[in-house]
Amino acid sequence: MAYTAHVDTFARENLPPQDQWPAFIHDRPELRYPERLNCAWAFLDRWVEEGRGDAVCLVSPSETLTYKELQERVNRICNVLVEKLGFVPGNRVLLRSANNPMMVALYLAVLKAGGVVVATMPLLRAKEIAYPITKAKITIAFCDHRLADEMEKARGLVSELEHVVYWGGSGQDGLDALLADASPEFEAVETASDDVCLIGFTSGTTGEPKGTMHFHRDMLAICDAYAGNVLRAAQSDRFIGSPPLAFTFGLGGIVLFPMRIGASTVLLEKAGPDDLLPAIARYGATVCFTAPTAYRAMLPKLKDYDISHLRKCVSAGEPLPRDTFRAWKDATGISLMDGIGATEMLHIFIAACEEEIRPGATGKPVPGYEAKIIDEMGRDLPPGAVGRLAVRGPTGCRYLADERQSKYVQDGWNVTGDTYLLDEDGYFWYQARSDDMIVSSGYNIAGPEVEAALLTHPAVAECGVVGAPDDDRGMIVKAYVVLREGHSASPDLTKLLQEHVKAEIAPYKYPRAIEYVEALPKTQTGKLQRFALRQMAGPSKSGADQASAA
Repeated sequence: MAYTAHVDTFARENLPPQDQWPAFIHDRPELRYPERLNCAWAFLDRWVEEGRGDAVCLVSPSETLTYKELQERVNRICNVLVEKLGFVPGNRVLLRSANNPMMVALYLAVLKAGGVVVATMPLLRAKEIAYPITKAKITIAFCDHRLADEMEKARGLVSELEHVVYWGGSGQDGLDALLADASPEFEAVETASDDVCLIGFTSGTTGEPKGTMHFHRDMLAICDAYAGNVLRAAQSDRFIGSPPLAFTFGLGGIVLFPMRIGASTVLLEKAGPDDLLPAIARYGATVCFTAPTAYRAMLPKLKDYDISHLRKCVSAGEPLPRDTFRAWKDATGISLMDGIGATEMLHIFIAACEEEIRPGATGKPVPGYEAKIIDEMGRDLPPGAVGRLAVRGPTGCRYLADERQSKYVQDGWNVTGDTYLLDEDGYFWYQARSDDMIVSSGYNIAGPEVEAALLTHPAVAECGVVGAPDDDRGMIVKAYVVLREGHSASPDLTKLLQEHVKAEIAPYKYPRAIEYVEALPKTQTGKLQRFALRQMAGPSKSGADQASAA
């Protein structure tokens, strides 16, 4: 059996059979990694060892940490894990927090101690938190004390959790107190480069979310492939952005990419357009990661802030309209760098360097990746034909104990669920999603999940949820509702149903539009016809006028 540092071998035992894995490509020199590798050393410890410990690493409104100061905090957390919580390498650890230095320190500590991170978005409700705990057999959770309510509710729904440790409060058993007595010294566990270190749960297009499993080498590969070859930032850069660290887009763009090159990053707990723009000015940020809707929202306010330090802007999370690209370019002189990624792939795998951007196109495969267009039978399609996107490279899909692995990986290729067109020059042009995912303001929202929440309300007999075009958000969640007898459509009922969904699942998933109908379109076998609802909601924007979403 291949070497592993994991004492708790759950993750390795629950990888899919290797004959269901995609083909992995590591033929470029920068993508070849040693058999034993702990990525936390590569992101953090190496800079201290190389004499850059005093360089600024993390900046936030509450504190600034150098690489050395962050290393000491990470080491203390590692010792708390091992000495106070009974942690052994291979244990899965749940993290719950907004974007802040403690969240990053916890993330790196779990990796350094040989564990597996499962990060969750702050807005998730108890049922949504409980699912990954049960699926991944998580025994330890770290949670910001401000998120304790839903965490405690989730705790009551599961049997796996043995420890829930809060920070930021005043409790004697809180993380802050535990860290005070912990040693600032800890040697990184000698993990295998193919030891699982991250399980990222998808939003889920149909049914239950899927746990995507990533190795230590994968964390470096996204930095050395996309960030190194396409983004091409410098050690002097200061990163900033809006995506939560629970999204792999945010993890890479705001934490891993800067730390891979020894740069600094700004962490904002609130990073909407009204927060992001003044923060770019205040902290002198030079590289920004956010969604097209945020760039559009910032345009009319640019004149109020000095963003002269800004030099690179990455747009992902939803389609990038040409008009937004052009308006941002005209206002700032900066070309928005679009790209497509997936939780299964960990980060961006199709994009374009600034000098190669073709507005409206997503770009070309990131160096180290290959992509093609296939038909429903898996056959290659020529340029100009619309079909399914297939990709392979140094990262790829490995679902946690999930039979859906064979759907995503076909003949060694990752089939992403996106519909694309490849032109004669090798550029990929996004057409549509192939499934029922709704991408709204950069958030991935599964229609069936919103339907399930609506159906728990006594007024709802049936419902169907799809995305409807929206100028500001790209798409919004729209629900078509059949009411039970005795209930009548009204603005008050609409507001009631919206608040009900917010209480059931993460608030950002609620339907911003509700239309009451007598009946839903169905097949002869009684299945909901989502395509008919999408037609009712309105036509999607032309694929020629937008790029893709990460």
